[in-house]
Amino acid sequence: MRALRPTGQPNPAAADTSAARSAPGGPLLFAANAPTIPVQRATAPASGLPPPAAGGEAMLSDQERQGAASPLERRLQQWPAWRLPAPLPRPGRQAPLWPGWFSGEWQVESTPLPADGTAPGPPGAPWRARFRADGHGGAVAERAFNALSVGRSQLGEQLLSVQDDPRNPQRQLARLAGDRLLETSLIGQRGEQASPQEFLNDELSLLVLHGPGDPRLSRIETLGRWRLQADGSIAGEQWQARYASPGDGLAAAARASEHWSLRLVPVPPGSDRATGTAAPAAGYR
Repeated sequence: MRALRPTGQPNPAAADTSAARSAPGGPLLFAANAPTIPVQRATAPASGLPPPAAGGEAMLSDQERQGAASPLERRLQQWPAWRLPAPLPRPGRQAPLWPGWFSGEWQVESTPLPADGTAPGPPGAPWRARFRADGHGGAVAERAFNALSVGRSQLGEQLLSVQDDPRNPQRQLARLAGDRLLETSLIGQRGEQASPQEFLNDELSLLVLHGPGDPRLSRIETLGRWRLQADGSIAGEQWQARYASPGDGLAAAARASEHWSLRLVPVPPGSDRATGTAAPAAGYR
């Protein structure tokens, strides 16, 4: 899952074709990182998230529901008709925080959810994600590791390296084959702790692809809903929209969208989940 994918790192795969297409996790956690269908709140089997409590909500009008919801819940209710500006404040100088239960290393599995409501598509290639404890009960995404991991799962050796900007925690550089450089900056972010076991995060990133010819700019918004499960895994769902360059106007409608369910499974410390032996994940260091 910079928002996990979970949102928490930019996704270099966004630059592969249009400098804007991304994968689950979006330019944030997972980078994390999605769609074209309204959020179906009555059921959510693909993500493992529970349906809302039965009762009063069905009796409320759309306007009343939006008035009672948090900013990110209202954003979900507007899906897929997202527009900019989004209700996201500019980030400060600190990396976005995640709940403490994100701390550790995770095997991330993602499944695309089609816009027409048909059966989910085939799972994508898994990748690893890491979060470290911040010492105050929260967690911080290891953005460079996460971006390299999800990017390599899609681009392979086309992705050469990923580096965080030491002077700006909201900026990241990914070097790609063909003398290309993807610059990703977090320009809007909001997180909400819906309950002790549920977290929502929305991130807006500016992507600039440098290479032969003029730079190509785009903006990507990734909203994720994450819920801690009884077995220690995390069930997630992500919605992602791509917008035109700010040069075409700060206000914009989504040009493309995607939607995924995700599952984060904890990786035992010091082990390689694929082989069961102690070994670092190849290409991630």
